[in-house]
Amino acid sequence: MTSIPPKKTAGRLKSRPEFLAVREGERRKGPFFLLEVLDRKAPETGPRVGFTVTKKHGNAVERNRMRRRLREAVRLSADDAMKPGHDYVIVARRDVLSVPFDRLKRALVERIDGKTRQTRPEKAGSRKD
Repeated sequence: MTSIPPKKTAGRLKSRPEFLAVREGERRKGPFFLLEVLDRKAPETGPRVGFTVTKKHGNAVERNRMRRRLREAVRLSADDAMKPGHDYVIVARRDVLSVPFDRLKRALVERIDGKTRQTRPEKAGSRKD
């Protein structure tokens, strides 16, 4: 009888100095959240993740629900995309409450992978020229 090895999970950021250190890293904006990423230059350690929801996004019940949705999305799909030795802070936006869960998971993985959305092409020039 073979046993399935346990799935690796990301560690947690817990203290304020850890969260503040990640602010010095890269910022990846998205429609549902802001992802801040910091390479700790320690590839032998596992990834760590933290969640932030500001008070302007609702009362305690709504903020906790946003945090729970994000935590579950990370657990189910984003753990595999996170790189060892990196810290991630996910700053929620209010849309986290209303977006379909599959779309939230997909957006999270895309932001972690560093994929950016296609942007509009630059205009050829001004009409005044």
